Amino acid sequence: MSDATEANEPVEPTGSDEGGGAGGRRVRVVLVDDHRMFRTGVQAEIGRTEETGVEVVGEAADVDQAVTVITATRPEVVLLDVHLPGGGGVEVLRRCAPMMGAVENPVRFLALSVSDAAEDVIGVIRGGARGYVTKTITGTDLVDSVFRVQDGDAVFSPRLAGFVLDAFASTDAPPVDEDLDRLTQREREVLRLIARGYAYKEIAKQLFISVKTVESHVSAVLRKLQLSNRHELTRWATARRLV
Repeated sequence: MSDATEANEPVEPTGSDEGGGAGGRRVRVVLVDDHRMFRTGVQAEIGRTEETGVEVVGEAADVDQAVTVITATRPEVVLLDVHLPGGGGVEVLRRCAPMMGAVENPVRFLALSVSDAAEDVIGVIRGGARGYVTKTITGTDLVDSVFRVQDGDAVFSPRLAGFVLDAFASTDAPPVDEDLDRLTQREREVLRLIARGYAYKEIAKQLFISVKTVESHVSAVLRKLQLSNRHELTRWATARRLV
């Protein structure tokens, strides 16, 4: 089963008859993720231009690099991680808003993240991203998602579409949670996995960080929320439906 579903009906491929996948179509892509090994893996999986039609024209590891590379290359699609040094994916979207709103050749964004949290999904969609898929997506589905975003479709991993529909169906602004706002994006990510019962080693593997870094994040979360242990942390997260 595909990990991505589109909001619109499929669009028949168009474009030149030059080499490449998707019926000869080409799409220029920038990869934005703070994990170099992940970028390398995505490049190897979808960047075989003659087979997939995807040409990776740039990479970036933080917000400043992302804005610089996107401005210089003007790709059709940016694969954007949600959690980045320098302000996160939302900050990249904010600073690239003029390019997203261009009448001709707009730059479109597809979030590609390990996080499946509602607040992350809603945040980047409100920031202007055209879709959101998780890193469990297959290479084939990711290529398909990139082309659909290039066409202007909205693309989501199946369970994430409900978050967006619910959020935009409501006219009420979400309540501000001052305690949650004290946490960085990475701390929220670790908090959610801890609350789901993941061991430190499992969290480290999933987030591509060290066990020591996980421990540091947990200590920071406990301190900021004035909690004593992971059991209290789990109850706190469950009460706010973050799990």
